[in-house]
Amino acid sequence: MLEHFFSCPYCFEEISMLLDPSVSKQNYIEDCEVCCNPIELSFEIEESELHFFEANSIEQ
Repeated sequence: MLEHFFSCPYCFEEISMLLDPSVSKQNYIEDCEVCCNPIELSFEIEESELHFFEANSIEQ
């Protein structure tokens, strides 16, 4: 597992997340552990290293 820190696009609190390197490209929605708003997460892992990470708010 890879640990990655990022800021919530809603409350701007720093969040720590464990990323599973066994799947190279992932895109899913997870709620912020601080403000509970949904965050769209996208990331790519190559050779056990994080090459791309994006955390976006979801337009409602």
